[in-house]
Amino acid sequence: MQVLFGFLIRALLLAAGLVFALSLLIALGLVLVFWAVRALWAKLTGQPVAPLVMRIDPRAGFRRYARRSGVDGDGGADRDGAVPARSPRAALGDVTDVQPKEPRS
Repeated sequence: MQVLFGFLIRALLLAAGLVFALSLLIALGLVLVFWAVRALWAKLTGQPVAPLVMRIDPRAGFRRYARRSGVDGDGGADRDGAVPARSPRAALGDVTDVQPKEPRS
C-alpha cells in the first residue's frame, strides 16, 4: 500500500510540474506573439521598432520614503525649501537617554 501511495504522490507532483511548465510556455508564447504583432505594426506604420524595456530608477524608492519622512536629501528642506525647526540630523549633544561607557582594554 505504501508503494502505491508513493507512486501516486510522484505522479501527482509530475503532473503539477508539467502543468506549471506548460503554463510558463503559454505565457512566453503570448509575450512573443504580442511582441511580433507590435513589431509588425511598427513596420507597417513606418515607425522604428522600439525594444520592450522597463526603466527602473533606483533613486525613486529612496525619494518616495524620504518625502514621507520630511527629508529630501537636500539638508532637511521640505518641498517649499524651508528647513524644519528640528532637523532629523540632530546634534549628538541632544541625546539624553544614553549613558556613555569607557571602552574595554
